[in-house]
Amino acid sequence: MCRNIRQLHNFDPPATDDEVHAAALQFVRKVSGSTKPSAANQQAFDEAVDEVAHVVRHLLEHLVTNAPPKDREVEAAKARARSAERYGRAG
Repeated sequence: MCRNIRQLHNFDPPATDDEVHAAALQFVRKVSGSTKPSAANQQAFDEAVDEVAHVVRHLLEHLVTNAPPKDREVEAAKARARSAERYGRAG
């Protein structure tokens, strides 16, 4: 259920609002135990996603590191290679 939560800190270019929202959505889904809330819970669910996204954005803006930013394409290639090795497929 939380496969879309990825490391968002220290990338060039920085995490987009869509990436932050996707991570917040997955977190709220995991915590609530629901991928699709009932109509009675939809507003609370949506508010939680917005609040978590806001906090994540705040965190990312305030974290500091001395490490050079990671390249998204290089990290994606590494992830594909790990996946191919794990699942025995060429990527």
